Amino acid sequence: MCRSIKPLRNIDHPATEQEIYEAALQYVRKVSGYRKPSKANQEAFNKAIEEVAIATRNILANLRTVESQRSSCDL
Repeated sequence: MCRSIKPLRNIDHPATEQEIYEAALQYVRKVSGYRKPSKANQEAFNKAIEEVAIATRNILANLRTVESQRSSCDL
C-alpha cells in the first residue's frame, strides 16, 4: 500500500511527533486521493490528519511486547 509510510513501532527509538504527523499525512493523502486538498476540503483534510495521528499515538502507547508481558507476570 503506502511504501513511504515507515513502521513507527521501535522499542529503542520511540516515534517522534513529526514522524507520527508525517505518517498520518501520508495515510490521509493516500485515502483521499489528494496531495493538497482544495480550500473547501482543507478543514476535513486537517481534521483527518489529526484523528489519524491520535489513533497512531494510542496504538503505539498501548502495544505490548513479549518482554513487557513477561515482566508484568513476574510481579
